[in-house]
Amino acid sequence: MEFTSAKLEGADEIVACEATIDQLGEWDRYVDRNDDATFFHRAGWYRVIKDSFNHTPHYLQAIDSEGGIRGILPMFEVKSALFGHYLVSLPFAVYGGAVADSDEIRRLLEDKAASLAVELNVDYLELRNRVKTRDDWPTKSMHATFLRDIEEGDEAILLSIKNKQRYVIRKSLKNNLSRELQDDIAEFFHAYSMSVRNLGTPVFSKRYFENLRKEFGRDCEIVSIKGEDGLHCSLISFYFKDQVLPYYGGGLPQSRASKAMDFMYFDLMCRAGSEGYKTFDFGRSKIDTGPYNYKRHWGFTPQPLHYQYYLVKSDELPELNTNNPRYRMLIALWQKLPLKISQLLGPLISKYLG
Repeated sequence: MEFTSAKLEGADEIVACEATIDQLGEWDRYVDRNDDATFFHRAGWYRVIKDSFNHTPHYLQAIDSEGGIRGILPMFEVKSALFGHYLVSLPFAVYGGAVADSDEIRRLLEDKAASLAVELNVDYLELRNRVKTRDDWPTKSMHATFLRDIEEGDEAILLSIKNKQRYVIRKSLKNNLSRELQDDIAEFFHAYSMSVRNLGTPVFSKRYFENLRKEFGRDCEIVSIKGEDGLHCSLISFYFKDQVLPYYGGGLPQSRASKAMDFMYFDLMCRAGSEGYKTFDFGRSKIDTGPYNYKRHWGFTPQPLHYQYYLVKSDELPELNTNNPRYRMLIALWQKLPLKISQLLGPLISKYLG
């Protein structure tokens, strides 16, 4: 194992190295005490992504002279003949990058990651940072994230939402919809896979969602919204510290008329607030798209994300997104696939599109 070290002013030598799976318990204790760490820094993603997609983990940690963790950087190596060979923190995550006790330690981890990227001979290294951490690496800011405080009480939450969206929510509350918390992912997977097929996007494997539920337990909630005619939509949400993150969702065609998705998000916000959660993280959306504007109507202020890159073999930044013109024909073809076929073929592609 190779090490990168630095002698920090007024401190012992800090060593950056790869963590072993046996050290992940201490890793999670660091995540719990670091205010900049996110749900996606939790060690459970090491097992979920490795077991679901067979990508190679490279979890870097900064260790002091007494063996204490002073910073972390979770990454996976992804290899695809179609989409390239890259190192990313973190695939399938909105946020990633290094979190550390100081900017010096964070930079030590980033430099170690860049050295590893060269050693692995990847096309590029991608760090999904919430804030820009350095000026010497190119940055993309094509996404924004949406976070806001949860008001106290259901009525206060409703009044904090913009008028047009508030009207839609009030309408949904009159449509005899009900909520069911579930342990099984069957209904969720049906609603989710139909939604992403209709968008022309390959679905993730059912095993991935089963692994999320198995790994994170009660911190990975599955809820379905139903009308008198059955399932309308379903959602997987993550709970972390004082935050709730609605993350994977999908609706059936009948959810449009019933406004079930709006009911579902409002219900989650109210339930989380009543249970003491303080922050609602509505996740990322591409800037100036429909989902971006939808979240603004809920009263959220967009906060641009800063995904930063260290180029190794690539001469330009990657364009693995649905706005890339080269994928438009593939998206149109995918939207026409029978649902069962899309569920079979999707995981073969989506594992490289996190």
